[in-house]
Amino acid sequence: MSNIMEKLLEENPIRELLPGTVVPAVITEIGDNVVIVNIGTKTEGRIPAIEFNDINEFSVGQTIDVFLEKLEDREGNPIISFDKAEQKKNWTRIIETCPEGSIVHGKVKSKTKGGLIVNIGVDAFLPGSQIDTQAPKSLDQYIGQTYDFKIVKINLERKNIVISRRELIEEERRDKRQKAMSSIQIGSTCHGIVKNITDYGVFVDLDGLDGLLHITDMSWGRISHPNELVRVGEEIEVMVLEIDPEKERVALGMKQTKNNPWDNIEYRYPIGGKVKGRVVNLVPYGAFVEIEPGVEGLVHVAEMSWTKRINKPNELLKVGSEIEAVVIGIEKGNQKIALGIKQLEENPWEMVKHNYPVGAHIRGMIRNITNYGAFVELEDGIDGMIHVSDISWTKKINHPSEVLKKDDIVDAIVIDIDPTQQRIALGIKQLTSDPWENIDALFQISSLVTGKVVKITSYGAFVELQHGIDGMIHISQISENHVEKIKDVLAIGSEVTARVIKIDRSERRIGLSIKVANYDTRALEAEIKAYDKLKSDQELTSLGDIFDKIDIDRNERS
Repeated sequence: MSNIMEKLLEENPIRELLPGTVVPAVITEIGDNVVIVNIGTKTEGRIPAIEFNDINEFSVGQTIDVFLEKLEDREGNPIISFDKAEQKKNWTRIIETCPEGSIVHGKVKSKTKGGLIVNIGVDAFLPGSQIDTQAPKSLDQYIGQTYDFKIVKINLERKNIVISRRELIEEERRDKRQKAMSSIQIGSTCHGIVKNITDYGVFVDLDGLDGLLHITDMSWGRISHPNELVRVGEEIEVMVLEIDPEKERVALGMKQTKNNPWDNIEYRYPIGGKVKGRVVNLVPYGAFVEIEPGVEGLVHVAEMSWTKRINKPNELLKVGSEIEAVVIGIEKGNQKIALGIKQLEENPWEMVKHNYPVGAHIRGMIRNITNYGAFVELEDGIDGMIHVSDISWTKKINHPSEVLKKDDIVDAIVIDIDPTQQRIALGIKQLTSDPWENIDALFQISSLVTGKVVKITSYGAFVELQHGIDGMIHISQISENHVEKIKDVLAIGSEVTARVIKIDRSERRIGLSIKVANYDTRALEAEIKAYDKLKSDQELTSLGDIFDKIDIDRNERS
């Protein structure tokens, strides 16, 4: 101890120990966590080893400068700091040699409110916003690390220095971007690191220059999201597609680094050839099938079955299923391939003309009824249609359900075939001859007929006659007396006797009259003479017109 005291006296013989000053000290012991020194007081001081950047650079007996904060603590030991002495000595040096804007090297010491404390010779404040270009998730990762920093502000009064690491990083990246922009060319390939992934694409770091890899340029095939192909931090190969020097923007492509699968597509998948693929998407009008990465074909719902009506593709297919199909069309320019499933089987409609020739008599079950007709199943998947106009020669049928029901077994005649439109026209009325072709032999003007009232309207009553033909009694031909409402005089199901007063072949109509049914021969002859005179004078063509005219004359005479 005496030697140490002598050494101190020799180096500083008359210096008084004052708090707040830098004084010399001799290292007496170096431990794992503490360095013990003697400053000439009766007790030794203790300095945390953490205050020394490299404790191995110091040795016992070496003289160092320390900052004397207090001569004695409660236990009589001096409170001293090696770090504060260094900072006090370094402050003047830094002010003189490191103005604002200078680059300094430092070690992160600790966290503080709003940022980090960095030792650059003195303690400097590194705000959290100036640590990196992106806000760090944790500050602990920086403690103990050494970096270069830029001095952005010096406050002499408060002896405070603010530094930035972010500005150096940004400057470095700007230099890299400018260098990269001058070196890259459209069409060149390069490697980059995936920096960020979004729904619409990937941002790639090209050594300081950011490029956008759009999702449509990632793969020749179908992908739903970029993360199906890449991960953040992954190195990928890309091609430069576009360059905007002013905005420093670069458009990249990844699929362009590989061969376009649509090249020579027509030779690899000729029309009529069979292919195998996986269903990747279902839409209302069909199914998309991937036949190789980057090549998809569409199976339209119309190409799924020869005989069944497929309304939605999920009735037959599901996503992920492996299927076989036939190539039926290629649009290379639009990158479209039309596929068909039904073409894997023989077209049953090709045999329809042979199996169901026009004029053939068929029997089948009614599978469905619509407003315009009834569909009859001829065989599995083959239907014929009976139009409402082909049900009866004589009756006016407004809806097929008036005479037909679903699941009825009916007979019909094949009247037309169109295999290209997959249509077979059937007719029930064609099972018998058309009674109107021989109407003159069945009914004559002025002949008496008997029939049953089957329908009543506001203007007349319909009567079912022989041979299934209906006649119509106009309200004016029911009685000699005025009829206000037909239902007051006639009822459905009642049997009436009437005289034929009109036959209209073009309209397929027969006009009847009840009021003249009981005329005697003399009265009828008189009426016929009147009819003949009116016919030549006024070109009237039916007894109905004659009787209407006679009624008018009678009313005028009365």
